[in-house]
Amino acid sequence: MKLKVGIFDSGIGGFTILNSLLKTRKDVEVFYLADTKRFPYGNKNFNEIRSIAKEICNWFEDKNLDTLLIACNTTNACALDILEKSLKIPCFDLINSVSDIISKEIIGVLATPTTVRSSYYKKAINLKKENFVVFQQECPEFVSEIENNKLNLKRINFLSDSYLRPLLKKNIQELILGCSHYPLIYDVLRKKIDPNIKIIDPSTALIKKFNKFFLIPKNSCYDSISYNNVSFFVTAKNEEFSQKLKYWLEINKEIRLVNLRSND
Repeated sequence: MKLKVGIFDSGIGGFTILNSLLKTRKDVEVFYLADTKRFPYGNKNFNEIRSIAKEICNWFEDKNLDTLLIACNTTNACALDILEKSLKIPCFDLINSVSDIISKEIIGVLATPTTVRSSYYKKAINLKKENFVVFQQECPEFVSEIENNKLNLKRINFLSDSYLRPLLKKNIQELILGCSHYPLIYDVLRKKIDPNIKIIDPSTALIKKFNKFFLIPKNSCYDSISYNNVSFFVTAKNEEFSQKLKYWLEINKEIRLVNLRSND
């Protein structure tokens, strides 16, 4: 019997959570939903995100999920309560997961404007680590650049320097990638900061928490990642999303177009 797992994001950011999941277990059937019609979420206001969250719940309602993995930090920050109350299944989120694993006292967070303005990362960390200092940096253009069919490395490098500079001036000791898209440019960011500064990908913390809750079968083997039991759904631009699957995951899969508003 496979666990039915829902993953949603505004686009390809959820690939980081998907890969972290599939690296550790194969006893899952995954429904990956990308709300590409309203991408990006990171610049939308609080009420818009909460309204979208209700529609996402409605769409997942008839999928008989065992659990939901929230790949979108912005939705996590603005509407976690809606997801948990509406779906009534275990929901695993990035922000509360990562706040469990930080160890240094001066933390930097790169995130979308809406996530930063919610201060959810800061609140979650300070709730568990009162003396920790958290500096947040808005990265308004990262997601749009990462979602391009081919990375413009010159532009990504320029933006990385701009967004990292204020945090590095604060002598941060750990850097949280506070948007699921950002680990996709991990190599670029890693080269720009001191090797002693640990870069934290929240997706690993989320999956670690998930695997403690849903124990991995003892006879499981994970020689390679398989996407055979993953179904992909988008709200627009399915052909473009198919190209992104080939670029980032190196697979060809059917992409189904859905309408969240009518639950088609």
